[in-house]
Amino acid sequence: MIKTITACTAELDDEKLAVEQITSQLETGDGLMKNTIGIVACHYEFVLSNVFKAICEALPFEVVGTISSAQSVSGEKGVLLLTLMVMTSDDVEFRKTLTPSLLEDPGSAIAESYKAASAGVKPSLILAFAPFLLQNCGDDYVNVLTELSDGAPCFGTLSVDDTLDFANCFMLADGEYYRDKMAMILIYGNITPKFYVANISEDRVIGTGAVVTKSAGSILMDVNERPVIEYLQDLGLVGASETQYAMSSLPFLLDYNDGSPKVSKIFVALTPEKYAICAGAMPEGSRLYIASSDKDDVMLTTGEAVKTILEESPDASTLLIYSCISRSMTLGSEQYKEMELVDQMIENKLPYMFANSGGEICPTQMSEKSVNRFHNDAFIACTF
Repeated sequence: MIKTITACTAELDDEKLAVEQITSQLETGDGLMKNTIGIVACHYEFVLSNVFKAICEALPFEVVGTISSAQSVSGEKGVLLLTLMVMTSDDVEFRKTLTPSLLEDPGSAIAESYKAASAGVKPSLILAFAPFLLQNCGDDYVNVLTELSDGAPCFGTLSVDDTLDFANCFMLADGEYYRDKMAMILIYGNITPKFYVANISEDRVIGTGAVVTKSAGSILMDVNERPVIEYLQDLGLVGASETQYAMSSLPFLLDYNDGSPKVSKIFVALTPEKYAICAGAMPEGSRLYIASSDKDDVMLTTGEAVKTILEESPDASTLLIYSCISRSMTLGSEQYKEMELVDQMIENKLPYMFANSGGEICPTQMSEKSVNRFHNDAFIACTF
């Protein structure tokens, strides 16, 4: 059994007051059990002001997570907010590990840390937290973890901030912050996690799609044996593709042709060669579609996902949610609308934490089994 408690603070300047606010919210019921771990999401100002460090030093357990552009727990939401989800249990074990730098050889760095933490025993669930690094591909992280763990379900997020150059997209661990390392929580014990993904409705797809015929990781070069810039030109999107964020509401939907649901991927920018840089791998042979998202579709798909969560996981003790920053951008001036909908629908039925993401890690269903995927422009949730 896992007991989950959430807490938050908006105190950016007074370390003592911030610590008091967090610890007082965690002092409930019978207190902490034998094994405890914390998951954090906050604006980077909490790191730069040392408030995050002070909170971690005051807590008797390890804490990991990421910088986020907005976050919420029951009844509270905000940009300048620190949220904390604490999981505690007598019969479920939490093993935290931190990788070396991901800049040179991310696969080896992840493998080294995972093997040491797992000791050869397959976990029930892997929670992963990584910084947003434009030069790295989140799909590579997911593929390495899937292979190392013999397919253990993996759920997590890449950090995202509100700077133009992603300068403060840190991974957070025990009061420290890192621009180039991943943290993982390996969970062992009798838990049955369930996963939920919402991206764009099928009826929002534009055109009939195209086959990826040349790519290199997250660099999309050719579709249908033609340069990708010509494909964008056919759709009248060349002007938008040359402007930062102009295509944030026009993500790709990628069909892997393996029976699994389509996965959303965001267009980031054009290279000097007019190749498309995406925020995830674009494997050759897959079929891509461009879809058009708007406020109504964000709210529709999120609402459907939360409704399913409440129907399928009525006895869950934990709900962890991440939603891509692009969904928040689509909401425009109503950036909290998705968070408000979740809070209204949950109605204190179970403790949850919700944070914006720079890339989402979540399994999707494929026939009789699930497969770990890296998503963009997605709402993902995990219950157990």
